[in-house]
Amino acid sequence: MILTDKQILEEIEKGNILIEPFDRAGLGTNSYDVHLGRYLANYRDEVLDARKHNEIDVFEIPEEGFVLRPGTLYLGVTKEYTETHAHVPFLEGKSSVGRLGIDIHATAGKGDVGFCNTWTLEISVSQPVRVYYNMPIGQLIYFEVSGGIENYYNKKPNAKYNKRTITPVESMMWKNEW
Repeated sequence: MILTDKQILEEIEKGNILIEPFDRAGLGTNSYDVHLGRYLANYRDEVLDARKHNEIDVFEIPEEGFVLRPGTLYLGVTKEYTETHAHVPFLEGKSSVGRLGIDIHATAGKGDVGFCNTWTLEISVSQPVRVYYNMPIGQLIYFEVSGGIENYYNKKPNAKYNKRTITPVESMMWKNEW
């Protein structure tokens, strides 16, 4: 079941959901709007290797915005830091963003219970489009969990994305044992 606006506010009051900064205007009927953070990143190498650490170059979005180009994967980050201690958070794109031809995540829209961080966005575009710091970019939807939880994400010793950051985070696939 998806939390409604009233339930999201109740869970924030209980401390089960944290959104920083929180702006009540971002609260939808059953979601919360998140905004594009100050930084984007690109991978340095044209060919990425799933078994190696692929390094990124992080840059600040200028005040006049930045034009995203097709054929390039951009890593972005949400302005909002979130913590979700009792629900499963899902990050979805906003329809107005999708109508500009912007996809904000290639595969990873679901967070885990216990996820505490900003959200790295996997951004691609179908045609050139200018984006800006602080523009609405997505929405968080919270699902109720049925049953007890043994492994909260922020408590897992092998969790790869626990370090709090304001910049996009590159793939940590290379840390997996396979």
